[in-house]
Amino acid sequence: MGEIVLNEQSLQLMAEFEQLTGAGSRDCIIDDRNERLIFVINPGEMGRAIGKQGSSIKKASEELGKRIEVVEYSDDAEQFLKNCFLPARVTSILFEENEEEEVVAFIDVIEEDRGIAIGKAGKNIFKAKCLAERQHDIANVQLVQDDAE
Repeated sequence: MGEIVLNEQSLQLMAEFEQLTGAGSRDCIIDDRNERLIFVINPGEMGRAIGKQGSSIKKASEELGKRIEVVEYSDDAEQFLKNCFLPARVTSILFEENEEEEVVAFIDVIEEDRGIAIGKAGKNIFKAKCLAERQHDIANVQLVQDDAE
């Protein structure tokens, strides 16, 4: 665990993405279940990755033949998780160790953003779990249930 193993296909996609957008990426997840590619973009390069009115990301999506999602990398696990859930507004993140001494992140989002945070068929929470494990060795990501009802 801990280190990211990039296969040939991921490396090739990252190189193509950089060629198409000018933005460097440090990871690429091929999510066949949701028919998308998820790139972890180098800090400060999101504007370049997306382009004016989304032109760069649209071009890359057409060239690579899949929907593309981008998440800006951060060395700070909390900030990285907030980036994973954008545009949902995260109000707090709590890190705890479970019985196996693995780190679990408990994410609280503004109630009206819950649907965005989860995503259709859970695809956004899946993305966050995948990326958190690969980038920050976080074993699990869970949305906090709001018990105020």
